[in-house]
Amino acid sequence: MSPSPTDGTSLEKKERWASGVTPYADMGYYDADYVPKDTDILAAFRITPQAGVDAIEAAAAVAGESSTATWTVVWTDRLTDHKHYQAKAYSVEPVPGVEGQYIAKIAYDIDLFEEGSIANLSSSIIGNVFGFKPLKALRLEDMRIPTHYVKTFHGPPHGIVMEREYLDKFGRPLLGATVKPKLGLSAKNYGRIVYEALVGGLDFTKDDENINSQPFMRWRDRFLYCMEGVQKAAAGSGEIKGHYLNVTAGTMEEMYERAEFAKEIGSVIVMIDLTIGYTAIQSMAKWARANGVLLHLHRAGHGTYTRQKTHGVSFRVIAKWCRLMGVDHIHAGTVVGKLEGDPNTTAGFYDTLRKDFIPENPLHGIYFDQHWASMPGTMPVASGGIHAGQMHQLLHYLGDDVVLQFGGGTIGHPMGIRAGATANRVATEAMIQARNEGRDYYQEGPDILEKAAKGCPELNAALEVWKDITFNFESTDTPDVLVTPSIG
Repeated sequence: MSPSPTDGTSLEKKERWASGVTPYADMGYYDADYVPKDTDILAAFRITPQAGVDAIEAAAAVAGESSTATWTVVWTDRLTDHKHYQAKAYSVEPVPGVEGQYIAKIAYDIDLFEEGSIANLSSSIIGNVFGFKPLKALRLEDMRIPTHYVKTFHGPPHGIVMEREYLDKFGRPLLGATVKPKLGLSAKNYGRIVYEALVGGLDFTKDDENINSQPFMRWRDRFLYCMEGVQKAAAGSGEIKGHYLNVTAGTMEEMYERAEFAKEIGSVIVMIDLTIGYTAIQSMAKWARANGVLLHLHRAGHGTYTRQKTHGVSFRVIAKWCRLMGVDHIHAGTVVGKLEGDPNTTAGFYDTLRKDFIPENPLHGIYFDQHWASMPGTMPVASGGIHAGQMHQLLHYLGDDVVLQFGGGTIGHPMGIRAGATANRVATEAMIQARNEGRDYYQEGPDILEKAAKGCPELNAALEVWKDITFNFESTDTPDVLVTPSIG
């Protein structure tokens, strides 16, 4: 980092083209008077400079290193319109109540990015700068994707509205379950679990993120037995059912082979893991759109860089990128349950995925207005330690357009898997009926469930066994304007 005093100006102002090191701010990467254009891509970074590093110079360095700059002046800037391509930090504000952290807003000209490529966008914005020595920590909190750039992406292959029409399911959350144990079942036993859960009342069952094609159960065998269970449950219930067949593999060729087979045997949905990478996700979205198959994304690995508040990439950014890349489903937090999920932060994630316009809202961690220009919404998936006794909370916080996924909360039921599914379905329908009748279902939730359980032994048993199960820990990723505890 070049030397500079606390006010962000160089010790000795020098001509830009003089040899040697020039502070990033002096090279034009900080401009407090800059007014972002409608076409600019905007980013909000949480910056924690090393001791003695000025915040404005640190913000200018982030702008420079994520666009055109290097550590010294280069004469080749004369060969291009370098000012046009420079990113510009235009706002650097201290984080309220936190010493040494700043929110820097940076504007990038749209010409810096390849159309329709999250790989290029992410390589530019987060490529090198997160390892920059003068920064103790750096986090990408949010981005404003301008309509001009949104329109270069196709977005979800189907979206929320079309998915409901495909499935003929309206007016309530969709219900799912992840097959447990995650690993070790034979293909036939795996298919038995799928059938029992679906015939009991769920809409979907799901492979977990680490089920691919291991020695104990090769993918083709799993697909066949799962689809046998899906089709038998659909025939018995008269409802459309599905199982998220995970087509994640070591190469794109293998993934296409698995996806094609899933389509051939009648699956309405396939699944991929976030770990396959952005280019592979966009390729699978293109395949799903062309083949009329829903695409589910498990956000496997995201917590390694989204969870901590000071360093990494916020999930709200990953949610935006995934909606652009084009997935129909993505796991997005539960508020209640065993996984990270502050209520306000999670609301910001869900809005980002579902709504057409999301206004700036510091309470939800939203730093910019975001217009989606009628791009279809992505269905959020809530999973991780949830059960029927929380149905009033889940509906209150997450709404209708969500997949509620009860893994242990279905398969761990004392009366068996089918009973666990029935308990979840009855709890959902009882809560939806109460809401539609105009009742305060959130406050009356436990009473509504207790009354429904009198006519449903499966729900009664679920409420008995899980009534005291909570996961009350303080969330690590909370909005700066308000600290809220997690909810059991």
